[in-house]
Amino acid sequence: MRTQRDRLDTATAHLDPPVAVVDLDAFDRNAADLLRRADGRPIRVASKSVRCRYLLERALRRPGFAGVMSYALPEALWLTRVWAGTDLADTDILVAYPTADHSALRALAEDDTARRLVSLTVDSVDHLDLVDAVLGADHPEIRLCLELDVSWRPLRGSGKVHIGARRSPVFTPAEAEDLARAIAARPGFRLVGVMGYEGQIAGMGDRPAGKPLLGAALRWVQRESAGELTARRTRAVTAISAVAPLEFVNGGGTGSIETTRLDPSVTEIAAGSGLIGPGLFDHYRRFTPRPAVLFAVPVVRLPAPGIATVLGGGYLASGPANRDRLPVPHLPEGLRLLPLEGAGEVQTPLTGADGLRVGDRVWFRHAKAGELAERFTEYQVLAGDSVVRAVPTYRGEGHSFG
Repeated sequence: MRTQRDRLDTATAHLDPPVAVVDLDAFDRNAADLLRRADGRPIRVASKSVRCRYLLERALRRPGFAGVMSYALPEALWLTRVWAGTDLADTDILVAYPTADHSALRALAEDDTARRLVSLTVDSVDHLDLVDAVLGADHPEIRLCLELDVSWRPLRGSGKVHIGARRSPVFTPAEAEDLARAIAARPGFRLVGVMGYEGQIAGMGDRPAGKPLLGAALRWVQRESAGELTARRTRAVTAISAVAPLEFVNGGGTGSIETTRLDPSVTEIAAGSGLIGPGLFDHYRRFTPRPAVLFAVPVVRLPAPGIATVLGGGYLASGPANRDRLPVPHLPEGLRLLPLEGAGEVQTPLTGADGLRVGDRVWFRHAKAGELAERFTEYQVLAGDSVVRAVPTYRGEGHSFG
């Protein structure tokens, strides 16, 4: 019986490593599982976790996926241009992080189509001031999304204990209503949406390997946080809606779909990493995405019995500098990184390498979903047992948006 390693090695035998592969069967199965978990809520695709237009388009053309959560305004403008005249021409794009890009703001103001499709995220009047300073007070109308801080503050919301991402300063429904009124009173802006990323739920695996007590603590935090957030977000959305009619309320992430979908105020869920199945998503109880994107590097040394050294492989993920951000040896099974060397820029030694020879391939998974695309200009598309085409990543199309 052919193993997954045989399948990958045979399909890419004509390609010299390093090589990155997207397994379409795994990608499509992951997409179907996201939709199953969302239970009818539309999913906005988080492009940061994909960074490959071919894969982004494949997901968007699947019923149940609607819209893009972009990570940079230049990216959103580029997507509106490349999709013009296609079946994705009317895709709405939420830029999920505030922008200070002057040239991109000017390009947005000058593009009628982009202004119709693109919404900018704001969390303070300072963002409005910046746009006015760049474009002038009489600029065309800009669509806005208000970001709500959806972290958990267990000590009566005081902020002395903050569990979650440090994003928006807008935490209470009253603060959200105040900002909504400030936007409504400001010429040249229209509030169309609300968003919030509950990273303490979506971005924290609740089944850390070998740490059952930590897992129990994480599950308690996530359960308490989800209950508090549902009530607070619902009140905030009600208050904002009294000021401006909303087109969407975005919440969640791949790791929190089951809890986010229960919030009656949320109209859509953001997800992207679940399409790819990176290493950080191995530690969730509720779902297990298939590894859809992998990369291979060659064995170039056998420095000692049981140890093989591969060329490069040190594609580290962003976030706290710990072992969770290292790439995960995937195939052959049983390989482990050395604790004192980890994954290196020019070489990565691995233990458990009995049987490997110089020239063999070792397959890895990146710790996070989209960042591997910054290392490769193209992905090889694996359909069945064969590579059927190569598709460019964002970097392969000449773009790096952050």
